[in-house]
Amino acid sequence: MSIASLCRLISLANHPKQTKVFTFRFSSASTADKFLSVLERKQSNVEKTLALVDAKLDPNCVCEVLKRCSSGLSQMGLRFFIWAGLQSNYRYSSFTYSKVCEFLKIKQNPCLVLDVIESYKVEKCLVNVRMFKVVLNLCKEARIANEALLVLKKMPEFNLRPDTTAYNLVIRLFCDKGDMDMAGKLMKEIGLIDLYPDMITYFVMIKGFCNAGRLEDACELFQAMKGQGFSPNAVAYSVLLECICKYGSTDKAMEFLGEMEKAGGSSSPSVITYTSVIKSFCEKGRTMEALRILDRMGARGCAPNRVTVITLIEGLFAEGNVEEAYRVVDKVAGHGVSDGDCYSALVVSLIRTNRRDEAEKVFRKMLESGAKPDGIASSIMIREICREGRVLDGFRIYDEIERMQYVTSIDSDIYSILLVGLCQQSHSVEAARLARSMLKKKIRLKAPYADKITEHLKNSGDKELVTQLSRIAR
Repeated sequence: MSIASLCRLISLANHPKQTKVFTFRFSSASTADKFLSVLERKQSNVEKTLALVDAKLDPNCVCEVLKRCSSGLSQMGLRFFIWAGLQSNYRYSSFTYSKVCEFLKIKQNPCLVLDVIESYKVEKCLVNVRMFKVVLNLCKEARIANEALLVLKKMPEFNLRPDTTAYNLVIRLFCDKGDMDMAGKLMKEIGLIDLYPDMITYFVMIKGFCNAGRLEDACELFQAMKGQGFSPNAVAYSVLLECICKYGSTDKAMEFLGEMEKAGGSSSPSVITYTSVIKSFCEKGRTMEALRILDRMGARGCAPNRVTVITLIEGLFAEGNVEEAYRVVDKVAGHGVSDGDCYSALVVSLIRTNRRDEAEKVFRKMLESGAKPDGIASSIMIREICREGRVLDGFRIYDEIERMQYVTSIDSDIYSILLVGLCQQSHSVEAARLARSMLKKKIRLKAPYADKITEHLKNSGDKELVTQLSRIAR
């Protein structure tokens, strides 16, 4: 699409007028009609006739043609799609591939792809590698691995040689499917036709082996990749390291982590990498050793993130090392992770291990210091206080959080729990304040509580508030 056309579209979006929108849609439909008139003839070598159509291709036109081809003209529609993707002034996005799969039901009728390839052969059409790549990308979008393989095998019948990119598309599909044996055969086949696997081939295969739990195969291929002169980046290292953490030993994970640190540069471990190793140690009940990895991160200038902290705190609580969890929070708070996130994680773990009083003390100290509690900690804390029958205390905490403008992250059902509790304990003033706050924020009243709340508010005499709340009940 030209810049001028794009500007016109933006202008239409910003200043909508019915006549202009109608004209635009009519124009797209008219352009589609020109292509459809050719496709409806179902003539041989339809691509030659399509090239003579005096109409401009754009995403709206293509989608309109495909949509109208979905009933009775699926094969012609797919041929139009492949042809359009080869035009010099037009390129497909992943969205367009998804739309053709939707309109022509490629997933439900994968044989359509093979029928089109066969029609090319029967009609002796001029076919090139780019056409096959459009078809293979379509197979990728539809996740039809077997058909993609058959398409790849059809290329020599047209005197075409698939390249590494074409093989990678099919290999990826079988890896995603979990069929690593077929993916491995295709990778070997690349070498038999004087092609070479590239970095993408190795990465896709390594990730596939990892997803399949085949750690030894993944490690072996990783070393083979390095032996071929490829320098793995942090993403490739991290994929394999995560697999080692999941299926291998923690010692091997530490060894591999050291290899990443030694490689440096683009292969240096990130916070996600370190967190994966920390998680592995925590899951195996070795959280105190995981703390040394935290120190190792700091020494290399890599700050922890929220997930790192939560992982460590949960691991320490699981092993009963509560005091150590406090020390971790004091150590990392404000250094890569906000005070609010650190202490919120602590509050959640305290509540989950039945240390509710201690959790409330920490939570109140957060509010006093100006630290922002996250939505999970706030919601759980208020819920626990309400369960004890201290609804007014729960409301006061809510009120304090709102005063600090942190309330937007609280779960919507907490409002209903608070409101019904305030009503039942006859705290009418607070109930009315909370109800008005819910209306202002457009928070719906939960159905199980609606009748009790509306009945109480009726008795308070605020009929207008009752009417408005009833409208947002669900």
